[in-house]
Amino acid sequence: MNILGLSAYYHDSAAALVQDGKITSASQEERFSRKKHDARFPAGAISSCLELGGISLRDVDQVVFYDKPLVKFERLLETYLSYAPHGFRSFVAAMPVWLKEKLYLKTTLKKELAALGGIDVKELPPLMFTEHHHSHAASAFYPSPFERAAVMCLDGVGEWATTSIWLGEGNRLTPQWELDFPLSLGMLYSAFTYYTGFRVNSGEYKLMGLAPYGQPKYVDLILDKLIDLKADGTFRLNMDYFNYATGLTMTNRRFARLFGAPARTPETRIAQKEMDIARSIQAVTEEVVLRLARTVKQELDTDYLCLAGGVALNCVANGRILREGPFRDIWIQPAAGDAGGALGAALVAWYEYHDKPRTVNGHDAMSGSYLGPRFSDAEIAKQLDAQGAVYEILDPADMPGRLGEILADEKVVGWFQGRMEFGPRSLGGRSIIGDPRSEKMQSVMNLKIKYRESFRPFAPAVMAEDVSEYFELDRPSPYMLIVAPIQKSLRIDMTEDQQNLFGIDKLNIKRSQVPAITHVDYSARVQTVHRETNPRFHEVLSSFKDRTGCSVLVNTSFNVRGEPIVCTPEDAYRCFMRTEMDYLVVENYLLAKTDQPVREKDESWKEEFALD
Repeated sequence: MNILGLSAYYHDSAAALVQDGKITSASQEERFSRKKHDARFPAGAISSCLELGGISLRDVDQVVFYDKPLVKFERLLETYLSYAPHGFRSFVAAMPVWLKEKLYLKTTLKKELAALGGIDVKELPPLMFTEHHHSHAASAFYPSPFERAAVMCLDGVGEWATTSIWLGEGNRLTPQWELDFPLSLGMLYSAFTYYTGFRVNSGEYKLMGLAPYGQPKYVDLILDKLIDLKADGTFRLNMDYFNYATGLTMTNRRFARLFGAPARTPETRIAQKEMDIARSIQAVTEEVVLRLARTVKQELDTDYLCLAGGVALNCVANGRILREGPFRDIWIQPAAGDAGGALGAALVAWYEYHDKPRTVNGHDAMSGSYLGPRFSDAEIAKQLDAQGAVYEILDPADMPGRLGEILADEKVVGWFQGRMEFGPRSLGGRSIIGDPRSEKMQSVMNLKIKYRESFRPFAPAVMAEDVSEYFELDRPSPYMLIVAPIQKSLRIDMTEDQQNLFGIDKLNIKRSQVPAITHVDYSARVQTVHRETNPRFHEVLSSFKDRTGCSVLVNTSFNVRGEPIVCTPEDAYRCFMRTEMDYLVVENYLLAKTDQPVREKDESWKEEFALD
């Protein structure tokens, strides 16, 4: 049986294919359209999934959409009526789109699918709809390695739910309770993302990365004025300060007066105040999540917790749940945001609608999240040749050794191999890698390769068997969704003067023996690399370790700022030539920057991609 799951028309459109219960492919539309967070019908992602599954649309037995638009429309109408006459401008802006398109989503989807498959609408497989948080919960529990687990979904909003708790047992998810819009931890965090000058739905991770530069000066103010947090983790928000329920912005003038200034204008200087605000809302968010986790443990009496929804991408909070929470272990869906809803929708149909049995074998079912397309040597050569690229072809057995030497020489490498990752993180399929021991690596990568803000940290990829040598972490973290402290034995103590530094002045101090991946609070967002799921990347780490004694590499996403992660060899070469990367590896093809045709510096990406 072939079940196609879809998410679309809000942000991060995606498709996923489940064949006889096995997750065979999943991708986000942005990788094919080259438009970050693309919300349009995921034609490219669907085509890729079907090709990888070896089927056509005619072979699909069911198409499942990840939420229920009519219920969402009900929420919009009720919200506007509740706040009337406030929000009239937003109402006028939203209604034409709903009345013209979104209310008739079933018809729209059928037309798009028929056009994509070149078939008549009447020949399409049945189209079903699940609830948004049900999709999230399914994406978290069903691929997890747990037979029984609590499931916590936290995001901005689906139809009504913003926080939902489920019990997963075998092939069933049972809803327990939920918090509804406008009471939303995701919206609260996004409101502060907006106020500090970052883009909502893409800049939240910047706010998290900025937090360690600040002091939690505003925690009491947030808890006193904005959120009434209960001991069990449930909460109410004071909507007098927010505009997201009916307005065109996240916060209002009263919010600005509370913090003493208007929202920061994007791309302007980040001041200490923004850093302190970031630290404060991060601290509040972590406290909410920890309290909720303890409540869920008490209510459901299970040893395991699964997480999904956009808030589950807050890997600092995830790390605290793991270290301080009551659960034996946790598992987070690597595509925790709306893209993962496509996968969850397909899994709901397989396990619950068709009542298929579920087998747990101690490993998760995500295949390392390497669920996107891969490319043959012939396809790679064709795309590179079309770009005029100069390359050498290495024996596969020789590539890790050659790359180990290049990386040990502090060169920066674009690394493209195997299947593309599903989710927002590069995990060694479409990555930029470098030497973590280098004191200059963070600034070089941020300013000359990623063209992004200097404060943003880089993540380490570490051989799974060595993770505890470098980090205070005793288990796998394959999806880069857990932040852990650097081992104390690797840290470098700060002088008294260094300890007294504030804000961005903290950035250029060497804090450990792997400074390029050590954040200013001695933390790192860890990815463990496993021989079973990514043997090629594991071999490169092993080769680097043989030469340097270090089994860690810097691993960041293969893109420039505002660009989706690269998908094809052509994307990879274009990004390589736009940046100051030294080498590019595409499977067995090795390209040195110094060998490439001389070109004028290409900065067209600044117009092509909106800065995130």
